[in-house]
Amino acid sequence: MRPMTVVQLLPALESGGVERSTLEIAEALVSAGHRAIVVSAGGRLLPQLLALGGEHVTLDIGRKSPLTLSRVLPLRRLLQRGDIDIVHVRSRLPAWIARFALAGIEPVRRPRLVSTVHGLNSPSRYSAVMVGGERVICVSQSVRDYITGHYPATDTTRLRVIPRGIDPSAFPPAALPDRAARAWAAAQHPALAGDGPLLLLPGRGTRLKGHADAVELLARLRADGGDARLWLPGARERGREDYIAELEAMAAARGVADAIAFTQPTDAIARAYAASDLVLQLSRKPEAFGRTVIEALSVGRPVLGWAHGGVGELLSRLQPQGAVPPFDASLLHERALALLDRGSTTAGTMPDLSDFTLHAMQQATLNVYAELIN
Repeated sequence: MRPMTVVQLLPALESGGVERSTLEIAEALVSAGHRAIVVSAGGRLLPQLLALGGEHVTLDIGRKSPLTLSRVLPLRRLLQRGDIDIVHVRSRLPAWIARFALAGIEPVRRPRLVSTVHGLNSPSRYSAVMVGGERVICVSQSVRDYITGHYPATDTTRLRVIPRGIDPSAFPPAALPDRAARAWAAAQHPALAGDGPLLLLPGRGTRLKGHADAVELLARLRADGGDARLWLPGARERGREDYIAELEAMAAARGVADAIAFTQPTDAIARAYAASDLVLQLSRKPEAFGRTVIEALSVGRPVLGWAHGGVGELLSRLQPQGAVPPFDASLLHERALALLDRGSTTAGTMPDLSDFTLHAMQQATLNVYAELIN
């Protein structure tokens, strides 16, 4: 494939799955001898992009303001210079700005348009811009089904399912139990000390992540007479104090306040997986993918989650016994007991994750670009 130049558009380079995917594709492009340009408002991940060999054009195309329309002309000037092959949009407002910019470029000089649908956004004319690319990357089969169900006029020959991927070396298999990792976890918070099973639910401090379901599960497990503990890294964050207070009150009412750790996010998430006996993915709203499932399974930890969206899709394929019909608390308790009971053999029965590696995702995305420029 001849060298190409790809421009990725997103609101900012702060944090999150969209930002991570943008950097991963920039890295793959540069490694393959191509040129990677990112257009955004910048952010804390900008130095990482530059260190990878990517380039950055600062343009605030994600702010929900009428002034954002003034970014159409600067973007058009960038895209019509003749050396841009692909424009890859990753969220809705930048996609609209790109659409207006491309419309003013004569077809012979117009770059090809790719979009990635990273989330299950509410169906609307505004959201429909994400299915308007010449190629539309779906981060899971669930996303593809969502598109075809809510946008039936979509040309399905343009859809490509490319699951998100992880670097297996960043999530290496760990012994079960991993006593060193558990001691490290106990040092993070006194509630995590003890010999009983440790449950882990990583996620932002929002009701959608299902923290209350995890607290209820813990209460049921401890009522069985065990010394189960629960760690919620990421739940405690600025602006969510009322939500944490609500969860703490629930934990106190259920008699498990001393067995729960609500903490800031941890930068050592792979070690947190290793410290745990069971990883929970209890999002109340279906997610597009569910990277937690792949990361935990790579470390060799069983996962228990609500069987909807991308999480349900992954669990059904990779670990069916962990997929529970949404919001069935009794069955969640039953499955947790079963997975904890067989925990000593879980690491030895790790499923095949070869379709969910970072390299597979990067290569498949570059192949989509090649479809258009070749």
